[in-house]
Amino acid sequence: MEKSKKRKFYFTLVIFSLIGQIAWVVENMYFNVFIYKMFQATPTDISNMVMASAISATVTTLLIGALSDKVGKRKIFMCLGYILWGVSILSFALIRKDIIGAVFPAAVSVSAICVTLVIIMDCVMTFFGSSANDACFNAWLTDVTTSENRGSAEGINSMMPLMAILVVFGGFMGFSLEKPEEWTLIFTIIGVIVIAIGIVGFFIIDEPQLKTEENKSYFKNIFYGFRPSVIKENKMLYIYLICFAIFGISIQIFMPYLIIYYEKTLQMSDYVLIMAPAIILAGVFTFFWGKAYDKYGFNKCVIPSLSLLALGYIILILFTGKALVFIGSLFMMCGYLSGMAVFGAIIRDKTPENKSGMFQGLRIVGQVLIPGVIGPYIGKLVLRNAEIIENNDGTTSFLPNQSIFVSALVVLAILALVIMSILLIKGRKQNEEK
Repeated sequence: MEKSKKRKFYFTLVIFSLIGQIAWVVENMYFNVFIYKMFQATPTDISNMVMASAISATVTTLLIGALSDKVGKRKIFMCLGYILWGVSILSFALIRKDIIGAVFPAAVSVSAICVTLVIIMDCVMTFFGSSANDACFNAWLTDVTTSENRGSAEGINSMMPLMAILVVFGGFMGFSLEKPEEWTLIFTIIGVIVIAIGIVGFFIIDEPQLKTEENKSYFKNIFYGFRPSVIKENKMLYIYLICFAIFGISIQIFMPYLIIYYEKTLQMSDYVLIMAPAIILAGVFTFFWGKAYDKYGFNKCVIPSLSLLALGYIILILFTGKALVFIGSLFMMCGYLSGMAVFGAIIRDKTPENKSGMFQGLRIVGQVLIPGVIGPYIGKLVLRNAEIIENNDGTTSFLPNQSIFVSALVVLAILALVIMSILLIKGRKQNEEK
């Protein structure tokens, strides 16, 4: 890759990945805080929202990924998708008790209506976001990278979720999340930024040349990844997707409640200042871990990532002091991001050429749908007897506890056993072939 093209590629990768992840932070973490603070949402409300969003993301990615393979285009879906994604984010500025109460003056519970509207609009927003990011941006990234630089690119891509958390929570740390007008401003700012990136994309994205002759049948494309013959031909891809799903379940048990846990349970009002250094260090670590993947491969990189995540969980289970919570969070983030990079890279490596759009839906099944349904459900179960506190306005809220990390650790232990079994079997086969 020429130097100028290389710089342009990495610039496009960084801004589209970062802004996309900023929008997903709003969806994955800020919406949880939004409905918790503004409308006194329960664990069931949060679980239902995460599950509905995961299903929407999966269906959308299957449909749009296959469509982009059929037409042989990524750019138009990415750019137009980001613009509409930003517009849908702007709509959340209108979901406020005073506005909804005026529209439904006879409603018994305005809060319940608001929560329902957030869940519905979350699915609408996810449709545009998944079309642009999950389906087409990720297919584009697979198309324009090779086995020589895929680990490095995936390292950058995988560090963006926590970089986005740093940008969002750091950028809005001066906002009072107890005031509806502050949320209105937050949604407006994020929406406008996402729209702007969609517009910029028309000028900076290089459209990859795709062969579309064998992808003409749209409906066959949708279900391509579920055919028995395709599964048989790409057996290891599906095994890695299953492992990625188990990894995601572990993450989704605690992630929807993480900010609430820091702020409410641990009473860390300055959690952004505590988390910012951990996020930056984890991002730097993941960048270099992606390069390590290019050099050493999946087998040598996956176990260290899982070990760091497990160590983070153990520290967060045992300790609640600021210093040790920071250390536990640092290990957890390093393991989470480097694990995302390792699994993401091996899945791209195993994806058949000219089929990356079709396989994005399959990737979302493993990365989003299964974790998004099972993880929050487990989290809801372990928090069913969580402590209840009374708010200043007379409403009540629940307090997440360390049981979310205990459950996440159990699932991670299962994944570690599966991975070690795979590596042992592969090692035996290699020895037999010698």
